[in-house]
Amino acid sequence: MGLKNEAQSGYGTRKFYKEYVSGMSRERFSKELTADTERLKLVYKEAVEDIERQQGQQLPGHVKFLRLFSDLTQRLNPTRRLIFGLGSISFVAHYLLSFFGLLPYFFIGDLLLPFGFLSMFMLLLIELLEKSDVQKEIDLAREIQLSLLPGTSLNKKNLEVYSFAHTAQEVGGDYLDVIETEGGTYVVIADVSGKGLSAALYMVRLQALVSMIIEKEKPTPKELFLQLNNYIKSNSRDKTFVTGCVAYFPNDEEYFEYIRAGHNIPVYYNKERDITYKLKSNGFALGMTSTKLLDQNMEVKKFHFKPGDSVFFYTDGLNEARNNHGEEYGEERIESLLEIYGSLHAKTIIGKVQSSLEAFIGNENPLDDITFTCVHRPMKSS
Repeated sequence: MGLKNEAQSGYGTRKFYKEYVSGMSRERFSKELTADTERLKLVYKEAVEDIERQQGQQLPGHVKFLRLFSDLTQRLNPTRRLIFGLGSISFVAHYLLSFFGLLPYFFIGDLLLPFGFLSMFMLLLIELLEKSDVQKEIDLAREIQLSLLPGTSLNKKNLEVYSFAHTAQEVGGDYLDVIETEGGTYVVIADVSGKGLSAALYMVRLQALVSMIIEKEKPTPKELFLQLNNYIKSNSRDKTFVTGCVAYFPNDEEYFEYIRAGHNIPVYYNKERDITYKLKSNGFALGMTSTKLLDQNMEVKKFHFKPGDSVFFYTDGLNEARNNHGEEYGEERIESLLEIYGSLHAKTIIGKVQSSLEAFIGNENPLDDITFTCVHRPMKSS
């Protein structure tokens, strides 16, 4: 029986140091410091600059400090706010008494500094534990959201669909769905206004509604969007709007029906002419106007979809992705890639776009969710 050398595997100073400094790098320091600075700027803007703009005059320095301090502490619950206040007072009282030489005359003077330190230390630990718990909940929400997304690929006798999705935050507001029915295949892509958890929750509600409507009614793309608009507009307090595209590919037909609601214009590759087209069509974003007005202005189009043809749908996170020089990826790159690779399989086209995007942005983190999908009609085997 082998014996484990506990002296070598024990938890020593070296192991503690390695765990403590893990993940620390110059690039990460820079990005996280920038992110934290932006958060503080936003807090300062809400607490001070917005008030100054409303009053039309500069606030005195001490008023700016008090407003900023109050805004920050209001983010704590009452108990933690009390602990933070007592700790701050203890620090200030200790140094003032020391400065004026009065510390020896107060029997609790020697306890002020340790009390202040312990208060802040305990507050920091509690906040870290709570943040860890919140992160676990967000991670669970991300797993649930990702599980609701369609599989990356769909292969049928005469249709291929392949997709890519990346969220800028833990959860995102981009919506992608590929729904098969007896008559054909629906491809739905949408972008919910906003980011983060609120947009993700709205996206999940939207996905459930789309699946229910399609399963129950087998609607045309226009009928689907009109019903979704009714849902979004049903709550007058809801300021959310959704851009999107729906394409319906009937089985055993060489065309697809398509509609767009204020979304990025898809790119269509025609094999016969070896050329790309933008699939332009009119339509307001969902939630922006009444269903009656949307019905009058939403344009339904049909396009040929023969063997070798492809159509590429995407959200604005793709074309607006930026590199370290602040340059956007742009729509022209997408069209160029479709011109070169449009006749290939859907998976290959998605891989080419993904590689091109990764090479362009380098180490930059996307600021918005990135979602794109390609539908391809394969050549008939001889």
